[in-house]
Amino acid sequence: MTPFFERVEDRMWTLHTCLVLGVDPHPDDLPEPTGEAALAWSLDLLQKAGPHAVAVKPNAAFFEALPGGTEALRRFVEACDLPVLLDVKRGDIGSTATAQAAACYDLLGVDAVTSQPWLGEDAVRPFLREGKASFVLCHTSNASAPDVQHIATVEGPAYLAIARRALSWGDQVGLVVGATAPDALRAVRAAHPGCWILAPGVGAQGADARQTVRVGSRADGLGLLVPISRGISRAADPAGAARNYARQLSLHSGESTGVDPLLQGLVDLECIRYGTFTLRSGATSNVYVDCRRTIGSPELLASLAARMVPGLAGAARVAGVPTAGLPLGTALSLVSGVPLVYPRASVKAHGTGRSVEGVWSPGETVVMVDDVATRGTSLVEAAQTLREAGLVVERALVLVDRDGGAREALAELGITLEALFTLEDVLALAPGE
Repeated sequence: MTPFFERVEDRMWTLHTCLVLGVDPHPDDLPEPTGEAALAWSLDLLQKAGPHAVAVKPNAAFFEALPGGTEALRRFVEACDLPVLLDVKRGDIGSTATAQAAACYDLLGVDAVTSQPWLGEDAVRPFLREGKASFVLCHTSNASAPDVQHIATVEGPAYLAIARRALSWGDQVGLVVGATAPDALRAVRAAHPGCWILAPGVGAQGADARQTVRVGSRADGLGLLVPISRGISRAADPAGAARNYARQLSLHSGESTGVDPLLQGLVDLECIRYGTFTLRSGATSNVYVDCRRTIGSPELLASLAARMVPGLAGAARVAGVPTAGLPLGTALSLVSGVPLVYPRASVKAHGTGRSVEGVWSPGETVVMVDDVATRGTSLVEAAQTLREAGLVVERALVLVDRDGGAREALAELGITLEALFTLEDVLALAPGE
């Protein structure tokens, strides 16, 4: 872990908050549009609100737009006793990126920066110096962000593909994911449980502080930084506003510790509901699981699929079990690159008469995928159809195992059942538990 993350983490444990003080010296807030005025304003804000924050995030553009602004920014950074994350969104190729990194680290002396991923790893690499950190733009907080960042790729929405690539560049990388897009924040956290996320959008942009903590924090309550700028600087009492936001952004206010964000996502989407329900078997249950609803959240569906990818190791094909397993199987195929097949519930009397659709060859190993396993009837029937066609079936993946006998039924066929969540996991989130 880099010194930047270490310093932030130490302060988070001390203050029990993830508040970052945003410093944006807007011309309308200054007595005159000069670097000296910006420096005085920024230092005053730091003195009043800094004690309640774990880091400070000056916005380079507001300084750079003023005469003498760059020198004012350097002097402000020099005066800070908090970790400094410069909101600068740099990232270019070759010597340009190297020069940008030198300006940030050597001239200004900041501890971390925000950077652009669109030119690839070599545009971000100069910012990954030892001891420093770079938060790569993943899903931004502006209204038109989905126009580009939700473009479909073989790995799901573009922002999820960016997250995976960027985090592979080194342990100095964090991600920028706007709190104004809680579904995206939840999806990124679910796909990358251990990463650091900078989540702008709380405050003047209207995102909910406690929801941001709940969906964006790591299981240990850390890993999330939430910057507040105008919500503090333009308050009548900046110190009081910072204190209030720090409380809202308490490490414990979201009650995220120990709760898997993917499982919470299923509950939030009402794929898991609590009450009294009659099941298909006629039995009653205090929980109902209907993961078909995941098609209503592409982000959650892609994140669930990403979590299941390791279960495909060595498989030639993904076999989606009709019908609930087909959307999940399709998402898993897109994320992993493993081709999809599926067994038909009944063979048509016309056309090709195939019992297994897709492109495959006898002897290939397939992994079955379904949403929920209770008794295992659908999985057993699918396995029989796949095996009769000449395919090898030894594993099945599901989102939820209801512990209704499916594991034992499949074991009798020599098939191992792997589940992201068990009935015990689901019941642990029941109201009142």
